[in-house]
Amino acid sequence: MFSEISRFGESELPQNAEPGAAHFWTGRGFGIENRAAASHIQRMTKSVFTGPVYVVRDNIDTDQIISAQHLNLVPTIAEEYEKLGSYALDGLPKSLYPVRFVKDGQLDSEYPIVVAGRNFGCGSSREHAPIALGSANCEIVLAESFARIFFRNCVATGELYPCEMTERLCDVLKTGDVVTVDLDAATVTAKATGKVFNFKPLGDVRPVVDAGGLFNYARNSGMIAAQK
Repeated sequence: MFSEISRFGESELPQNAEPGAAHFWTGRGFGIENRAAASHIQRMTKSVFTGPVYVVRDNIDTDQIISAQHLNLVPTIAEEYEKLGSYALDGLPKSLYPVRFVKDGQLDSEYPIVVAGRNFGCGSSREHAPIALGSANCEIVLAESFARIFFRNCVATGELYPCEMTERLCDVLKTGDVVTVDLDAATVTAKATGKVFNFKPLGDVRPVVDAGGLFNYARNSGMIAAQK
């Protein structure tokens, strides 16, 4: 697994990156003081998540998840990491998605869980996509299938749990419906109906996301030297 995803935690920083910041994305800890990220790590170590869902359809690409005009924001700078969240899913057409994932003027979303159809995260390979969703306080994406690189970037950054459904949940739920996701049982329970849906177990992916990303997991496991 690590040979497949190891390079997807790596990205050069723009010239306006903070002096001394790491020269690759290291997950939700990202090597500098950031209270928002620390809070995110704490939330991600639980196994049961309950909240309203935001439902999208098939082939939601990374340009829709985070528009290219916002890619100059540097995730390793705390203020810019938080600002990324305000633009999460801002590329979705308003004609199809009149309810926005993040309300105008807000940094965080009311929807901790995104439900999607096929091929979520397709298009260009940009780590900003899962980072923006995580910054907006999204914790889980339940999709019928994921673009391979987006899935890897979720794991490498540790921002989201990418859960692949065994059923087409986006045809069953609507935005605002409340569900409970149990990572241990690999189930999604709809509050209104009590119906239970299944997703593929995360397996080796889960402890990496729990740790806050690939590099944090490697440090915690003694695979690479811990930061001093």
